[in-house]
Amino acid sequence: MNRVQMESLLNEVREGRTGVEEALERLRNLPFEDLGFAKLDHHRALRTGMPEVIFTSGKTDAQVAQIFTHMAKAGGNVLATRATRTCFEVVASIEPRAEYHETARCITLLQAPVVSGKGTVAVVCAGTSDLPVAEEAAVTARLMGNTVELIADVGVAGIHRLLAQRDSLQAARVLIVCAGMEGALPTVVGGMVNTPVIAVPTSVGYGASFGGVAALLGMLNTCTPNVCVVNIDNGFGAASIATLINRL
Repeated sequence: MNRVQMESLLNEVREGRTGVEEALERLRNLPFEDLGFAKLDHHRALRTGMPEVIFTSGKTDAQVAQIFTHMAKAGGNVLATRATRTCFEVVASIEPRAEYHETARCITLLQAPVVSGKGTVAVVCAGTSDLPVAEEAAVTARLMGNTVELIADVGVAGIHRLLAQRDSLQAARVLIVCAGMEGALPTVVGGMVNTPVIAVPTSVGYGASFGGVAALLGMLNTCTPNVCVVNIDNGFGAASIATLINRL
């Protein structure tokens, strides 16, 4: 339950459209709901402004489906990341409104109003191989109430492709920049804009990229002061930070 939903419920009680007992039932699972194998933090959106999200890796499809449906019953939007199509099919058999985003590997359910960001979040990726991470960021940012523009395949090896996007880059309020290999793209983008750049190293690259560690270290050592860095392949985390910035 987020702030908007809580205010709406309290107004319904004040105006007599919802009884106290019904309101108590809707609040019964705050601050969390215990499923035995998982404790769902329904209070998180109200407490931090960001809802709990399901990280599917390490969970069975049945566990994901049960968590997803209980979160859906709470009335908020639901996001599951790193999900396979098989996992989605199990979820959809119980919650048919769920939607699968193949490239992003995300399952979503949009059913509640969200706080809109004040500007556009631009999600930029160096190469097509970085798209899964970029799409995860884009799907997450949209679900959290942002206007999102995805700019793909503009890596520094063909820097004219990036320069052609100058207007879109400079119009964005926050940028998420995903890159593997040596991870140079966020530094270049940061030097072109006067807004926050959230760099996402990806695990794309040959052996000496060390599964994204080379890109991570390159981004951490950026000489562009408006760049900050999240963990390898963490499109979700980048979108969460971008959302909070975009609401300020």
